[in-house]
Amino acid sequence: MTSLTRAALVIVAVAVLLLGLLWLFQRRLIYLPDRSLVPPAGEVIPGARDVSFVTGDGLRLSAWYVPGVRDVTVLVVGGNAGNRWHRAPLARALAAHGLPVLLMDYRGYGGNPGSPSEEGLYLDALAARRFLGDTRVIYFGESLGAAVATRLAWEHPPVGLVLRSPFTDLAAAGQVNYPFLPVRLLLRDRFPVAERIGDVRTPTVVVYGTRDTIVPAWLSREVVKAAGGQVTAVEVMGAGHNDPAMLNGHELIRAVVELAERV
Repeated sequence: MTSLTRAALVIVAVAVLLLGLLWLFQRRLIYLPDRSLVPPAGEVIPGARDVSFVTGDGLRLSAWYVPGVRDVTVLVVGGNAGNRWHRAPLARALAAHGLPVLLMDYRGYGGNPGSPSEEGLYLDALAARRFLGDTRVIYFGESLGAAVATRLAWEHPPVGLVLRSPFTDLAAAGQVNYPFLPVRLLLRDRFPVAERIGDVRTPTVVVYGTRDTIVPAWLSREVVKAAGGQVTAVEVMGAGHNDPAMLNGHELIRAVVELAERV
């Protein structure tokens, strides 16, 4: 065996080892929860209260409920990072327009038990929806949460759906951020949006920033194209993925409020 052959075998072995480690620990790259306990809801949002509900697989999850005067509640399904405390500005802005809000946290987020996975996040969102009972609900899905909200809308239609910075599927977004890896081959959690949104007939609003480098605008535009029902695109000029304009900005809030008024 030549030295060149040995070197090639070493490189291949290292590459296989690295890919194996990525496959085993990929969820640590996908899910970035803030696991710390959050303060009582009323200390963060005036009038809000702490609530909880149990998932189909037996986890009790804590959440914040913000009351309002309108007859449509916004269920906020968060992204892959942080916890509900980070989405308090969104809830305050929506509540200022009279909209009740349920700020849920996934398993493993905000002091909740469990570890996140694609199926787990769906069970969490489903439990939150069931907690709201017969209430008319708008699902608000943020980034990764847009995929969770789309599946929830696909199986349990709401009166309205807001997708903030959605991707067509997780592999497409992953390939943008890790262009040197065979992301589609490695992923266990798929989070398909485009293949499900075509079957959702609920009035839908897609909000995205033109300078988003995490979920590029073209991916969100593909979701708009794939939508099967009435869909409105709201393009926030110059906004990045985590800019204030995409957290509780005027255009984002107006899009949700106008949808609530239509439905």
